[in-house]
Amino acid sequence: MEKIKDLSQTVELMSSNDYKKRFIAEYAQVEIRYKRLERVLKSIEDNTCPKCFKPTCPVDILESQLKYMNDYRAILIVRAAIEDIELPEVEV
Repeated sequence: MEKIKDLSQTVELMSSNDYKKRFIAEYAQVEIRYKRLERVLKSIEDNTCPKCFKPTCPVDILESQLKYMNDYRAILIVRAAIEDIELPEVEV
């Protein structure tokens, strides 16, 4: 399975009649969003955040979102193992 690097690569999978392909798309989308949010939070923490970006909500809300996204990712990984679904490598 090829690496997924962008949300646009999941469109066809999300439209599939095969639930396993939809599951793969769902996992990839969460993984991409998780990694991007993690990167943003790291840049805020390191004070290297781009000048144009200022969160409009408290950072602790974003941190909570990241935590729950991580929990959801973990559930998807367990479920994929149970249902014998090969998850793609996601590179952002």
